[in-house]
Amino acid sequence: MPQPPSPLDAVVFDMDGVLTDTETIWDEVRRSLAAADGLPWPDGASEAMLGMSTPEWSQYMAATVGVRGDAREVAERVIDEMARRYHEHLPTLPGAVEAVTRLAARWPLGLASSSPRRLIDASLDALGIAACFRATVSTEEVARGKPAPDGYARVCELLGADPARTVAIEDSSNGLRSASAAGMIVVAVPHQAFPPAPDALAVTAAQVRTLDDVTPDLLEALAPPR
Repeated sequence: MPQPPSPLDAVVFDMDGVLTDTETIWDEVRRSLAAADGLPWPDGASEAMLGMSTPEWSQYMAATVGVRGDAREVAERVIDEMARRYHEHLPTLPGAVEAVTRLAARWPLGLASSSPRRLIDASLDALGIAACFRATVSTEEVARGKPAPDGYARVCELLGADPARTVAIEDSSNGLRSASAAGMIVVAVPHQAFPPAPDALAVTAAQVRTLDDVTPDLLEALAPPR
């Protein structure tokens, strides 16, 4: 029997920290570059870079942390090591594949990630869910990374979706702020290693413990009436 029309247009996932458990790997790799160059890790650097686009975090690493090379060289060093680590093992958060397939059966899906395109494509292919997404955007493909709304706004544009009727599923402070700034319905699935700040959680419509809690019934209950 056909499903009744939904009050939602689409659902957009973040990737790192929501589908793949890679936020800690990014942190380890960046810290290892600083350590290899004999540099201390600045307080707050890990949190500051969550959600930044590749040009933004590589410039931060070069200018603020002080690692060797310019932003382009720093990005290349980090992404090469991330790709090597992914090839060895891509950790997936519990329920990630199931959540994507469950929601893809009901709505068009998008993805807005701070990862570079190379790692987005490799991750979705490795998880076997690339075909579930109608639009994917890396923040290196828009003007500004998270917490700016650019990545989420672009995914909604590609999906032909009204942001006010589109759910964003995020974990980080900057990701939550980004989706909210784009005018979306924001659901937080906080990552234990990098819990969101109270002000970021304040913009969410719902907070859940795991992706198993992200059900069609929950998301439709958050949608404005048609």
